[in-house]
Amino acid sequence: MEPEINDPSQAARAHILKAALSHIPFDGWTGKTLAAAVADTELPKGSEELYFPGGPLELISYWSEQGDKAALTKINARGLSNMRIRDKITECVWIRLSEMEGQEQAARRAMSRLAMPDALGQGPGQLWQSADMIWRAIGDTSTDGNYYSKRVILSGVIGSSIMAWLTDDTDDKSKARAFLEARIENVMQFEKAKFSLRKQREKWPDPAKVAGRLRYGRRRRRYR
Repeated sequence: MEPEINDPSQAARAHILKAALSHIPFDGWTGKTLAAAVADTELPKGSEELYFPGGPLELISYWSEQGDKAALTKINARGLSNMRIRDKITECVWIRLSEMEGQEQAARRAMSRLAMPDALGQGPGQLWQSADMIWRAIGDTSTDGNYYSKRVILSGVIGSSIMAWLTDDTDDKSKARAFLEARIENVMQFEKAKFSLRKQREKWPDPAKVAGRLRYGRRRRRYR
């Protein structure tokens, strides 16, 4: 069941997106699709310029945002508190990927549109937003460099997993699931290696102190 939207402008945007999804497989994320979507609703002609002044790229961004919101609702209902971190991340990414079910052609068309020069940066930005949604959903409160590294790494996982989803011809997307789990495992091994290196480096002598001892120690021996 679709959520009730009380804001009239947001309701109009949702109606346009829903109508557009039936045109996108044929006409892509284009102005033609937007106009056809408005024609399919009870909105006045030209309403696409009011509700999506940024054109098809804004429609893609809105589609991605709605996918994130729907995924977050399902993640919150899923209950992940007793899972290991890797299992939480895997499940959350899988839930987000599942929002593309039945919209694979729209996703393919979106990727093609976002590869064009005028969309530079929008694709990575949308992946970042999805990654941020997932980390926040599982309770991440980092504010240091880890905040950025976590989202950059997860953005890469989501991006490659989308490709795996779209090329998986199995009924249950088992190939995509296996790919996602392997990517998460790779990331966890990398993080373990980083943690191990950090712990080792804590035991290493401070280069500045060592250099100081060498320098001043030699001077003391010289003037005895």
